[in-house]
Parts: sequence; structure tokens; C-alpha cells
Amino acid sequence: MPLYSIRMRASRARPQARPEHVSGAERIGTARAVPALAAELATRALGHPKGTPDSIHISIEALDEGALVRIPALPARALACADAGTGLRLAEGLLREAGATRPGAVIDLLLNTPPLRGAMLVDADTLERLEPDRERGVRATRMDMAEGAALPPAPDGKQHYREAAVLAAKVCAAPHILAELCISDDPDYVTGYVAAPGLGYVRIQRLKEPGSPRGGRIFLYRGPREAVAATVGFLERQPVLVENVPPPPPFAEETGAEKSPSQPGRLAFVEEELAAIAARGLYRSMEVCESAPAARVRQEGRELLLLASGDYLGLAGDTRVKAAAAEALAALGAGTGGSRLTTGTLPLHVRLEKELAAFGGSEEALLFSSGYAANLGVLQALCGRGDVIFSDELNHASIIDGCRLSGAQVIVYPHKDMAALDRMALEHQGRRRVVVSDAVFSMDGDVADLPGLMGAARRHGLITVLDEAHALGVIGRTGRGIVEHFGPTGPGPDIFTGSLSKALGADGGYMRGPAGLMEWLRHTGRSFVFSTALSAAPAGAALAALHILRGDPGRVARLQENAAFFRACLRGHGVEPPGETAIVPLLAGDERQAVDAARALREAGILISAIRYPTVARGCARLRAALRADHERADLARAAAEAARALIRARPELPPQAPETRRHC
Repeated sequence: MPLYSIRMRASRARPQARPEHVSGAERIGTARAVPALAAELATRALGHPKGTPDSIHISIEALDEGALVRIPALPARALACADAGTGLRLAEGLLREAGATRPGAVIDLLLNTPPLRGAMLVDADTLERLEPDRERGVRATRMDMAEGAALPPAPDGKQHYREAAVLAAKVCAAPHILAELCISDDPDYVTGYVAAPGLGYVRIQRLKEPGSPRGGRIFLYRGPREAVAATVGFLERQPVLVENVPPPPPFAEETGAEKSPSQPGRLAFVEEELAAIAARGLYRSMEVCESAPAARVRQEGRELLLLASGDYLGLAGDTRVKAAAAEALAALGAGTGGSRLTTGTLPLHVRLEKELAAFGGSEEALLFSSGYAANLGVLQALCGRGDVIFSDELNHASIIDGCRLSGAQVIVYPHKDMAALDRMALEHQGRRRVVVSDAVFSMDGDVADLPGLMGAARRHGLITVLDEAHALGVIGRTGRGIVEHFGPTGPGPDIFTGSLSKALGADGGYMRGPAGLMEWLRHTGRSFVFSTALSAAPAGAALAALHILRGDPGRVARLQENAAFFRACLRGHGVEPPGETAIVPLLAGDERQAVDAARALREAGILISAIRYPTVARGCARLRAALRADHERADLARAAAEAARALIRARPELPPQAPETRRHC
């Protein structure tokens, strides 16, 4: 049976101006249904909140059933918000997640452009308008919901949800469309949406205030200019039926029936602050890895080259390490059931502590649940009110938090500036004083000035703490860290902290140092005393990994060679990365630009993390590549080329140079 498109357009005349668009809608049906559908659309035009139209135009067109395509509806969800400002921030965050380069500017363009009968077609990166007729816009037509869907009737008889779900599905099926933003021009309808192939159809409860006639629609386009005509042709002329349109999803505040009536008000700040986080380009999503740690991983069914992992030596997936973890699990159970000072100490803990101390050249070591807990424990134990801690400004967050929790006066010295440390130490004499630094800085990949640091410590009687989380297994000829890297320079630091979750491929943390100091810290380190002991499986895995590292220093050499090769490839593409270790930072600057560059790399099959505030200072966002010993040279060469291109696309106004990296908060 032939199908017909029934389209309604209603307008009202204006003196000395083009007629004002009042309403428009479309249905597709059989010949038998045409009269009823036409009457339904005419009734709708006569009852529009914008007023009574002067003219109603209804067109009926037979469709070429051979050209008709059926497409699935987009998955739908709904976000609640208290006001239009919050809704617009949510929309900005969604557009950014969809890949828009300047989502805030997209919203501004929509809100500040006079109403069109159709939609703006806008370049997603430059915001250049591409529609052939700027006064008319692009009018997506010849579409409807396929028969058989059972949507509940709208309370007011209107079809806002149905029509929006259909339109969003067709728009997102068009070639080169990145996303759509829609705000209804109906004064009584404040709900709008963002739609994108990767996001689905996301309703936002409020994108304007009641009574506002402001509205419009933008289609974001990313593709060659010569393909614009094909995109417009699909939107305006391709007949489409959308199948399996889901029921309208409830807004967030309508979901949990178990919520108390006061809960939405008490927790309203959560939604608002998340929206503000997204608006600043700081929203983070957790990506699920579907495969074991390796040079290549699977996410969402895709294989990606992984340059974002701290598993520097590839030991997390080593069969010997996994076998040791399984053996420890089978013999000693899944958990320890107690702290180290009650019932939690296992023979594996004692062995691992002895071997960690011996490998690093210390007398004794202590295991912690994480490297973070080790830094909190040592700094809180060493210092308190009246003491002073000197901390490098690029130290890791765990060091910063340990300093804050200690209650001591914290003095931050400029990155690796030993002259400044000397001056500060002279100004704060007569108290217990500690200097703490990363051995390898986690966001910049550079190495601490150990000779300068130890010189200052000797001159001023400072207790020294170095975090070797990114140094163990990474620097030094055999992976023994910063002391081996520089060679003997006299007495080394008093205390080292570190992580079992980086080069050793397991979980947990440790500190090592003189026996007497370790014994004292067993009694005073709160994160040691009051935490359940590390379980057997990661302890067994770390012990096996340490044996492999000790017996095969060639892994360390391969890691260092890969890091040097990757840097050389970047230089060949005009990028000069700072640092000298397996961590390679590529400065993007703006948070959104870093996210865009990381997204482009992901599309190319390469996973490199976008690092943003608060991990680094505002305006110092970067891509952070982390190299592995098992990376292939061909993969690294391709990744360097793609990273350089991604940086150029993200920062077209600047050459792809990585100037001196800046402040880590």
C-alpha cells in the first residue's frame, strides 16, 4: 500500500517582513489515513501557543517506497535540572562529549540567531554556517515513527517527544552529522535535547524559562565541504521511518521512588556542580577495559594501542606474575581479615618487605594498601603542628594530601629549584623539617635533582622523603630507581615511598629506609596501623614481578629505548616533549583542547589520557603518554605521528610545540 507524507506549515503575516513561522509538523501514512492525519495537523496549527496563524499550508506527497529507509530510534535518557542555566550547562557538557570543539559558542550561536523555519547547519569546529539558505535554514522532512510503536499519549495532546525522537534519529543518521542541539520555540515547552550518534537522544528538562519564545535547532557538521550537499539532501529529501521509539524516559528526579521528599532539594547541588564540571571541560568518564593489561587493550569492542598505563614493564599480564597471584590466593585466601598489627600479617608480606628493601638498598620496608596510603602515613607520622615540610610544587596529589593532613606548615618550593629550597630552609630553622619530592614527576616525566636535593638536606639537616612510584623499574640501569640513575653521591634519602601497581604490575604500596625508622613508623603511621593488610594475591604477584625485574634488567633497557624512540619520532613531527623517562607529556593548554586531541587519537585507535585540572594547573592540560617495554616500534612511530596531528587540530593557532610544562596542583 503506498505511503504519503502529510506536512503542515502555519505562519502569520508581519508588516514589511517575512511571515512569522508559527508551527510545523509532519506525518506519514497510508492513503486511507491521509484525511485524518491532515485534520489532526490542521487542528494542531490552529491551537498553537504562539497564536492563530493567518495561513495553514498542508501538502500531501506520495513517497517512493523503494527509496524509503527504516532506521532504529536512538537510545533515550533524560536529565533533570532546576533552571535553564543549569540545563544549558548540561547541554554544553553533552556537546563537548559528542566531540564539539567549542560547545559554549554553539549554544551562544543558537540563542543569538533570529528564528529560522529550519535548522542551522554549522561546521562543528569553525562554527561557519553551511546551510544553502540562511534565512530558511535546513528543513528535515519526510520522516515519521514507524507503525507499531505504542507511546503513551502526551498529557496536553501534543507530540513533542515523538517528533523530537524521530527528528533526532534521522539527523544522527545523516552523513557527517556530529550532533544536534534543539530548544523548542513553543513558549509553553521548556524541555530541549542534545542528540549524537554516540550519546543517543538526551532530553534536558529545562533549556529556557516558561513563556520564552526563544528556540531553534543546530546541526553540527564535521566533514568535507563537497559533502554538505549530500547531507542536506538526506535531511530534506530522504524518506525515513524510525522504528522502536522508546517511551519517554523519566527525568532523574522522577526515578527512585524510594527517595524521601526532601532528598532532591538537599542534593540539588550535586547535579548543578556536575553540570558546572562538564561546562569547564573537566567531566571524566570511566572507560571499561575488556581485556587484560597489555600493549593493546579492548574497550567497547575496539582494540586500542595503549599509551596510558603505568604497567611500564608489561608485568601485570605476565603469566608468571598471574600464576603467583593465583597460588597465593588459593593458599592464603582472598582477604587478610585484619590489620598488620593484629591478625593480618602473612609470610608473603614479610618476604616481600625484605626483598623490596634489599632491591632498593635499604635496611627494611613496610607494605601499605596503596602508594597513596604510604605517602599519607609517612608524612603524617613525621610531622605535626610546629614542624615544616618543604614540598616540590609538582609533587603528586598523595604527597600534597599527606602534607595537608600532617598539620605541619607546608612550604612549596619552585619545581626542582634547589637555590630556593636553600633560602627557605635558612628561613625556617630550629624545627623538625622534612623535604619531600617525587623521584620521577608523574605528569611531566622529569627526574628530581637528587644531588641538589641531598646537598640541601645535608646543609640544613632536613629529613628526606622521595616517592619512587614512577622510578622503580623505570630509571637506572637495572631499574633500581633514582639513586642508580645518578650513581653514588653520598648518603641517599632517608625514606623512599613507592607503589607496587606501576612497574611491578600488582597492587599496593610501600616505604623503605633504616630499620629503626621503619620500626617507629609501624607504630605511628596511621594508614599502616588502621588499614586492613594487603591481601595475598597482589603481594604474591608483586613478589614474582620483583624477581623478574631483578633477573631480567633487559626489560628496563627496552622501556628506556622505547621512550627515547618515541620522543625522537615526536621531534620528527615538530613536537619537542620535555622530560626523559617513560612518561611523555604533550602540552595542549586548554582543557577542552586536550579532550578533543585525546578523542581524535581514540578514533585513530590510540588510547592516550587527557590530563586536566585538578591533576595539573588550569590551562596546563596535556596528553600524557606512558610507554611500555613491550610496545612495538612501528606502533610508537604511528602514535607519534597521530599525536602530533591531534595537537595541531586541537590548537590550530599554535605550532605543535610542547613548551615547558607548567604547574601540577
